Amino acid sequence: MIILPYVLMLCIFIIAISVASCLIRLILGPSVVDRLLALDTLFLNTTCLIVVLGIYWSTTTMFEEALVIAMLGFVSTTALARYFTTGHVID
Repeated sequence: MIILPYVLMLCIFIIAISVASCLIRLILGPSVVDRLLALDTLFLNTTCLIVVLGIYWSTTTMFEEALVIAMLGFVSTTALARYFTTGHVID
């Protein structure tokens, strides 16, 4: 009995619940900091979801896409944090 597909489906389900809760916090967050943290966590969850799907579908292209999304998530979170603290992104 191969258990890996069942575990991967469970991981996909749990990550989907985490993505949904991050979206709720992103929309209903009481402050800008909560929304920024929800966005950063959403990027992390999306990266994890793509990696798990890449393992489930046995393809290597998904890992490159996960790397691109992780880099874009870092840059956008850093830019938004700088914008919210100083009012501008570039000096």
